[in-house]
Amino acid sequence: MAEDSRGRIPILMLKTKSVPTDTYEELFLTCDGHRYAPVFVPVLEHRFRRDALNEVQQSVTSRGFVPKSQEGLAKYGALIFTSQRAVEAFTEIVEEVRREGKYAVDDLLPEDLPLYVVGPATARGLRALNLRCPILGEETGNGDALAAYILEHYNSVYPDATKPPILFLVGDKRRDIIPRTLQAEQLGSKTSRVDEVVIYETGEMDSFKAEFSTIWRNNADQGSKCQWVVVFSPTGCQAMLESLSLLDAKNGKAKPGVRQRDVFVATIGPTTRDYLIHEFGFTPDVCAEKPSPGGVAEAIRAFIERQR
Repeated sequence: MAEDSRGRIPILMLKTKSVPTDTYEELFLTCDGHRYAPVFVPVLEHRFRRDALNEVQQSVTSRGFVPKSQEGLAKYGALIFTSQRAVEAFTEIVEEVRREGKYAVDDLLPEDLPLYVVGPATARGLRALNLRCPILGEETGNGDALAAYILEHYNSVYPDATKPPILFLVGDKRRDIIPRTLQAEQLGSKTSRVDEVVIYETGEMDSFKAEFSTIWRNNADQGSKCQWVVVFSPTGCQAMLESLSLLDAKNGKAKPGVRQRDVFVATIGPTTRDYLIHEFGFTPDVCAEKPSPGGVAEAIRAFIERQR
């Protein structure tokens, strides 16, 4: 696994680059002696559902997030965000309310309304809105940990009173761990109702396979002896494997004994790893123990050390 003598190791991130900054780019540009050259290859195309945006905006402007003690409807007592797309959708709603100028956003989204997030990217996007609401759960890192955090925190906010439901802004493809955890029957009075609103839909970009193929092949043509591909979700996995000529066209499974030994694959976590294994019979080279830039970097670093 020698590094390309003419430059750094290309590391292809199969995701849209986060704005204004991307934590994966920040880390991989500087870690391990500036060894890597991160490149983003967008896989997913997101489309906001206009009916859902209107529904949530109506809840906001009708004081649905304001407690009854503050002359509100108390339709919801908190919001959950586990994706940047959901944050972007909420941002569009808040900015539209501000543009209309009929209502003061701080009155509609009060300072005691918890905004639960799954990690730094979602937290950063919400902070950019300059709301007074507390942004909580940034350190959790995944849905399981966030669900446990919400369970403890939300019950501490409403220890005796009836809790209003929590609004969860989601995409059409998501895990149900948070609703299942918070609404588990065995919790009894500690259960919290979660209303999911599908606010965006996701599909694979038509251009992904061609763009990915062009990038990794150009890197190889320019002398790269090692490239890493970081996979963030099941979407795009088949196109990625087909581009690398790793799938048997007859059965759609990984070709036995055939691997691009100058292209290595890392997954952000076990869900994507297991999808590759079960769906295609393909085992990625590494799987991050923690779904974060540091987790991916550590998994790749450990793999490289084992090869020496």
